[in-house]
Amino acid sequence: MNIYFSCSLTGGRGDQAVYERLVDFLLESGHVVPTAHLARSDVMNLERVVVPEDIYRRDIAWIEACEAVVAEVSTPSHGVGYEIAVALGLRKPVLCCYQQNVVVSKMITGNHSDGLKVEAYVDADHAVAIVEKFLVELSSAGPG
Repeated sequence: MNIYFSCSLTGGRGDQAVYERLVDFLLESGHVVPTAHLARSDVMNLERVVVPEDIYRRDIAWIEACEAVVAEVSTPSHGVGYEIAVALGLRKPVLCCYQQNVVVSKMITGNHSDGLKVEAYVDADHAVAIVEKFLVELSSAGPG
């Protein structure tokens, strides 16, 4: 499955280890993750050389091409929120996961759109289990 992984970049990288764990799980499970580099510790150096318009066009194309979005939303990010809204507008299934006891925008937690799941996790292992369950549910649902 083609999975768009979304996470905070300029909003903060404090959750980078969780991002990396989630992306590694997706890749090891055989999924295509065009945004895998966003989970890596050197991403800011990689993205610094790309102009904003190119990032926008690239990321929108990746969202359009994906089958689902997995977003880690513990760290507030304008870009992540935008990507979630675009994906939902395209009727893509979206999972937003976040660290338990972190305050997440009510625009996410209060959104009951079809195709959106919002789940809290206690640690990286739990986050992986939530992502795995989301993908199993998508696979069992079949084509929408």
